[in-house]
Amino acid sequence: MIASLRIRMASVLRGGALSSALALLTGVAFAQSTPPATLSAEGRAALVEAAKTPQPPGTDVESRRAFLSRFQEQFGDAQRRRYPVEVEASTLGGVPVRMIRPKNSSAHSRRILINLHGGGFNADSGSLTENIPVAALTGIPVVAVLYRLAPEHPFPAAVDDGLAVYRELLKTHAPSEIGIFGTSAGAVIGPQLIARIHREGLPQPAVLGMFSGDTDLSRKGDSLSSLPFDITPEYKRYLGGALLTDPLASPALAPAGFFPPTLCVSSTRDFYLSTTANFCRQLELAGVENKLVVFDGLPHAFWSYLAMPEADQAFAVMSKYLAAHLR
Repeated sequence: MIASLRIRMASVLRGGALSSALALLTGVAFAQSTPPATLSAEGRAALVEAAKTPQPPGTDVESRRAFLSRFQEQFGDAQRRRYPVEVEASTLGGVPVRMIRPKNSSAHSRRILINLHGGGFNADSGSLTENIPVAALTGIPVVAVLYRLAPEHPFPAAVDDGLAVYRELLKTHAPSEIGIFGTSAGAVIGPQLIARIHREGLPQPAVLGMFSGDTDLSRKGDSLSSLPFDITPEYKRYLGGALLTDPLASPALAPAGFFPPTLCVSSTRDFYLSTTANFCRQLELAGVENKLVVFDGLPHAFWSYLAMPEADQAFAVMSKYLAAHLR
């Protein structure tokens, strides 16, 4: 999520160090305390190894994008060895997308999922790794929106691109057949897209997956306050000239009754734990169907870049909820 990625490229890209070094993708080191005993042995080992990874100086945006593109291909290839999918580059509504189709899906199924990937609004850290397991486990095709990136294309460019894809799918699908989900930055853009769909007077999709995100960019939750820097400048770079208090940028500042059923996922060492939980509580108070799942002792968006049983569990939880809410 954080723009100042702190990963040593040579270490990350050589074989054995890949999975452990990826633990620093968020730009925030794991908590230094011992991983809890409630984690799997594999999970504890991954966190211990990640804590040993040196943190070099941050890289510029272009270097970060190049690294994450390489990572998407490498970790995506590893995922495809476990999850049988087909990946195709395409466009929808004039927007570039990745179509991830499960090999065992029914050709007659009309259900479809839209993904807004993570990556700090300025890179792609998940268009493959967030979606390959979900497509395979649900048996539902996933459209990964390769939205325009900040700072070159600030808000609402990413939301505009998500909206264009949604409008295009509405030509061939009922809203009850469409779901939207995203991780990290995608779990900021996803709720923003829902708010925009409401503003445009369009029918809402059947389900939203808000996987470790934020819906109020104007105020920090408790877990965000633990960051070693202020995240607000990051938000301002993404928003350009938009206000942090604009309800289209911070949907939590508007009534939440228009949201579809929503699954919220986070973890106890996730700097977005508070913001994810706060949004889920807001949905509950507004009478919107919701579910909050919190994993113990794991960092921000761990499912997207760590190979461990808990990541498999997270994808299983996500896939079950998303599939159950599509007609």
